[in-house]
Amino acid sequence: MTDWDDGRTPPAEQPPSMGRLVEQLSEQATRLVRAEVALAKAEVTEKAKRSGIGIGLIGFALVVVLYAVGVLIWAGITGLAEAWPLWLSALVVGVALLLVAGVAAAIAVGQLKKAARRPETIDRVKEDVETLKKGVRR
Repeated sequence: MTDWDDGRTPPAEQPPSMGRLVEQLSEQATRLVRAEVALAKAEVTEKAKRSGIGIGLIGFALVVVLYAVGVLIWAGITGLAEAWPLWLSALVVGVALLLVAGVAAAIAVGQLKKAARRPETIDRVKEDVETLKKGVRR
C-alpha cells in the first residue's frame, strides 16, 4: 500500500514524519481547492452559455411576437374596412390600442406605488424597539 503522493512506498522501519504528513496534507488541500475552483469555473461557464442561448431565443421570440401583433392589428383594420372606410377602421383600432395601453399603464402605476411604500416590517421593528426601551426604563 502506498502512502506517498508520488507512488513510492515508505520504508517499513521509517513511518512518515509529522512534517512530511503536514506537507502532504498541505499539498492535497491545495490540489483539492484548485480542482474545486476549476470545477466551479466550468459549471459557471456552462450555465452562462445556456443562459446566453436562452436569452437570445427569448429575444428572437419577442421580435416575432412584435411582428405578429402588427399583422393582427393590420388584419383587424382591414377586417373593419369591409364595413367602414379604411381611415375609420384604423382610427377605431388605434383608439382601442390606446385604451389597452392606458389600462396597462394605470395598473403598472398602482403596482409601482405599492412597491414604493415603506415595508410594514420597518414599522414593526420600530414599535419593538420602542417597547424594549420602555421596558428597560422601568
